[in-house]
Amino acid sequence: MKKFWCLFSWFLLIAPTALAADGSGTIDTGDTAWVLISAALVFIMTPGLGFFYGGMVRSKNVLTTIMQSFFIVAMISVEWIILGYAMTFGTDIHGFIGSLDKIGLAGVGMQCLSGGTIPELAFVAFQCMFAVITPALITGAFAERVKFRAFCIFILLWAIFIYNPMAHWVWGGGFLAQLGALDFAGGLVIHILSGVSGLTLCLLVGKRRGLGKYPIIPHNMPMVVLGATLLWFGWFGFNAGSALGANALAANAFICSQAAAAAATVSWVLIEWFINGKPTVLGAASGCIAGLVAITPAAGFVAPLPALYIGAISGIICYLAVAVCKNRLGYDDALDAFGIHGIGGTWGSIATGLWATVEVNPDGANGLFYGDAHLLMAQIISTVVAYALAIIGSIILYKIISLFTNFRVDADEEVVGLDINEHGERGYTQQTL
Repeated sequence: MKKFWCLFSWFLLIAPTALAADGSGTIDTGDTAWVLISAALVFIMTPGLGFFYGGMVRSKNVLTTIMQSFFIVAMISVEWIILGYAMTFGTDIHGFIGSLDKIGLAGVGMQCLSGGTIPELAFVAFQCMFAVITPALITGAFAERVKFRAFCIFILLWAIFIYNPMAHWVWGGGFLAQLGALDFAGGLVIHILSGVSGLTLCLLVGKRRGLGKYPIIPHNMPMVVLGATLLWFGWFGFNAGSALGANALAANAFICSQAAAAAATVSWVLIEWFINGKPTVLGAASGCIAGLVAITPAAGFVAPLPALYIGAISGIICYLAVAVCKNRLGYDDALDAFGIHGIGGTWGSIATGLWATVEVNPDGANGLFYGDAHLLMAQIISTVVAYALAIIGSIILYKIISLFTNFRVDADEEVVGLDINEHGERGYTQQTL
């Protein structure tokens, strides 16, 4: 018992003690302010995602959908402070994972981030918001049919055993970074990983009851647009904040993000209009997200004009993935997590290998269109690794969790709705199923 209390006291005290540590770098207040503001912008994206997804489900499941995103903010923030940051950015162990030398943020404080101009705690806060939103994206794939208990267990384990290792491989000095892969703000780490995991899980869980027998349509389109707007707004912190300073690279990432989102919105609406005869609000909202997803890995490595190309192509291929491939293949990716994030992230990662240039970022590399094929190969290999980790890891976690709890709600509960059965609440005083 005495040893337990000594260990517990160490855990509580070691991180605060480190706050007073001195660093050799010089902290820039402007850079620090921008990174903290960017962290707040990325934070609002996850509740925004809750509205985006919440508007697309039926009214009987709106609270469940919003709750999933909202609860992830809290649960993964705790995991990140205790374990996630150490696994991702701790001392590299053979290119595979970070050591636990920073567990509980031990040794992390107000000192300057190595090689940077901001306190390491600001970097912790910024990266925490990335760790939060990534698993939230998965929830769109299995919406309206998963128990909250199973959801919580899966998301927590997914963050520990899938997100943290992949983030280390790309951003923490792991083997993909050593290979030369570039991912400015999360095409590999965030969008491919979440989108492919979402597809895997929706296949394992099965289709929603009634799908194909009667229409399952968004219950609140204004909510969808509100969510998409919050995501678009927060994405400037997501991408431009990844420059880790108020500098020219942040400005480049900012305008590239806007260019890609705008181009993808236009291209999605135009192709939808041409094929179906009507331009939809849902299509416009989905298009802007597709463009933002695609530019995420490239925003700090490409110029604004290529960003337009990346966005425009993303709008087209993500539309085809959602409107054509999903219907023909018959899987129930309910809110298009894979069609937008998986496919958009894949295209963005490959596009980085095409249009990246050291003229934009000297710390990057030249892509194929600038005379070097090595980066493209590194991006392709990294994409394959991300797919493999997401698929294999999600299957293993699903099988383990299914041994001791049901993943899917019962048939009667699904018909009545998850809001009542899982949370004992309704989103509206009067609502239809």
